[in-house]
Amino acid sequence: MQPILSVRFYRTTSGKEPVRDWLIEQVSLGARKAIGADIKTVQFGWPIGMPVVRKIEPGLWEVRSNIPEGISRLLFTVSGSDLVLLHGFIKKTQAIPKADLALAETRMKEVNA
Repeated sequence: MQPILSVRFYRTTSGKEPVRDWLIEQVSLGARKAIGADIKTVQFGWPIGMPVVRKIEPGLWEVRSNIPEGISRLLFTVSGSDLVLLHGFIKKTQAIPKADLALAETRMKEVNA
C-alpha cells in the first residue's frame, strides 16, 4: 500500500531541521516510536481526524501523541503531496502556547510561499 502523503521536515534557509533536532535531542526513543506511528497513521490515512489529528486553522493541523513525557504535539501543513512537520513540543496546558503557534504559522507561510 502506498502512502497518501510523503513526510518531510521543515528546513530553515541554513539547512537545519528543527523538528528532527527536537525529536532526537528532547524526546525519548519510546516517545519517538509512538510519534512515528502516529505520523505513519496520518501518512497512510489522510485526511484523518480526532483523536490523532486536530485542525488548528486553515492549512495547519496537529498530530496528537500521548508519550511518557506527556502530550506531544507536532504541528504540520500539507504542501502538495507532502506532510511538512513544522514544529514540535510537549504540551503542558490545554491551549497551544501562542509562541509555538506563531512559529508554526511563520514556517507554514514559508513552505507555502
